[in-house]
Amino acid sequence: MAFNPKDYYFKKAKTENYAARSVFKLQEIDDRFKIIKSGYQVLDLGAAPGSWSQYASQKVGKSGRILGIDIQPIKLTLTNAAFVSADLRDLNLDETIRENGIRLPVDVIMSDMAPKTTGVRITDQTRSLELCELALATAEKFLKPRGSFICKLFHSEEFDSFRNGLRSRFGKVDVLRPKSTRKESKEIFFIATLFKPNTPPTSGEKPKT
Repeated sequence: MAFNPKDYYFKKAKTENYAARSVFKLQEIDDRFKIIKSGYQVLDLGAAPGSWSQYASQKVGKSGRILGIDIQPIKLTLTNAAFVSADLRDLNLDETIRENGIRLPVDVIMSDMAPKTTGVRITDQTRSLELCELALATAEKFLKPRGSFICKLFHSEEFDSFRNGLRSRFGKVDVLRPKSTRKESKEIFFIATLFKPNTPPTSGEKPKT
């Protein structure tokens, strides 16, 4: 079957006023693993064009808060979300989080970050892994104990190694290829819950025991 950018999920996203079809990947993850709840503080890495933040905004409600970060601008206005256009690697993230009203440590860090593809499989896989490692490093610093982490990876030989690393940091690690993923895509999602920090996360709060 030929590639069709305007498939069922594309049309469904437009009908439901979401910024992109990728929302249905997060929706399936959340339906299955119950990640995002009312009042939660959420970091959305690789947030553009914003559909994951739109979904999370509905789930966290008025008492929750979302910070979306992406190199590309995010042209959305959500009352409980803020968006920053920047390379995550260039940010003083601690300062950026606090400036945008996020309470630390956060409940969920979710990453739909993906490299600009080159068409060279090994290069794209390597760059995807680097972004996953960047997202995990962010979680190590800002995620609360027993918090949750979602991360997209282009499947590669490093799959087992990265999963094992997650297993050493989280109580439970699942892998999902959502139904809305395009057939030709090599992406998979890690869903890691029950975070076990080595050191207390950045916060003015004391970790819950």
